Amino acid sequence: MPGSLSRLPLEWFGHFSGDANGVNSYQPSGQRPGTVQKKTAMLHQARHEIRIETRGRGFYEFTDTVQTWLSHHRFQTGLLTLLVRHTSASLLIQENADPDVRRDLEAFFSRLVPDGETLFVHTAEGEDDMPAHVRAALTAVTVSVPVAQGRLALGTWQGIYLWEHRHAPHQRSIAVHFIGD
Repeated sequence: MPGSLSRLPLEWFGHFSGDANGVNSYQPSGQRPGTVQKKTAMLHQARHEIRIETRGRGFYEFTDTVQTWLSHHRFQTGLLTLLVRHTSASLLIQENADPDVRRDLEAFFSRLVPDGETLFVHTAEGEDDMPAHVRAALTAVTVSVPVAQGRLALGTWQGIYLWEHRHAPHQRSIAVHFIGD
């Protein structure tokens, strides 16, 4: 099959290695025939998990937690990906200066997907559960943020938030993955 990875010479792929802290490295080995020899930097991968205790429905900013983790590993350039590992919460990048923005978002979604909507059949976990699933489906459970010069490449007023869609407190888990140098 043309373009199939299984048909490429193994020396094109390089070598992956990992350490006890969940940091993986990739070092290219060999060159593709006919390409120019270039100096390549070591590519690193790291995984982490962030836990956030919520107090119920609302926004929970954790930008500083993510930046601290990046700084601890001294990563400079790459891509950070976050995934909330739940179906009734979501992630978003939003304004972190004016709390009215978050209040307005909550008011809009409360009107769009009201708790106790009689349309929903899935009600065994409470009148806010199915609306929480719909809210998560309409928003995002992953976000990716470039990292430049060791910092999250967010705008001036942007922060990373967990948006809890349930009324009861929950412990939420966010998978973190970084790839870069």
